[in-house]
Amino acid sequence: MAQEIERKFLVSSDDWKSAVESSARLQQGYLSTSAKATVRVRIYDDKEAMLTLKGKAVGISRAEFEYAIPLEDARELMEMSRPNVIEKRRYNVPFENHLWEVDVFEGHHAGLIIAEVEMASVDEHVHLPDWVGLEVSEDDRYANASLSRTPGIPR
Repeated sequence: MAQEIERKFLVSSDDWKSAVESSARLQQGYLSTSAKATVRVRIYDDKEAMLTLKGKAVGISRAEFEYAIPLEDARELMEMSRPNVIEKRRYNVPFENHLWEVDVFEGHHAGLIIAEVEMASVDEHVHLPDWVGLEVSEDDRYANASLSRTPGIPR
């Protein structure tokens, strides 16, 4: 089974910007969110698209299945998901042995910046960069599916 194991942090400074390797603009629409599963469509830079199914989180781990889909299909699915859509720019930032993804949210969530790091196992040690702050891995308010339903920055 495909597994996603990731930790999420609020970003506490702009120091990550000097290490950016690449970036993309993302649109994410949520077609279904429940206690058991989430179905998401994502468009990257209006050029490519993915359909993702995620299982229920158990700590920082959950089942994840991701499939490339035609861009036109993704656009139609994005319209079906409205108003549960978030927009953000994702920056890839290497730090030590991991690639961090820093999401700078736009629109209803402007001002929110979250850094995520994927790991090979739940007990893998990750060195934290100085620019990450409070860990929000298990705070559902910061899950993208939750953000898609609630405008504004969680407090």
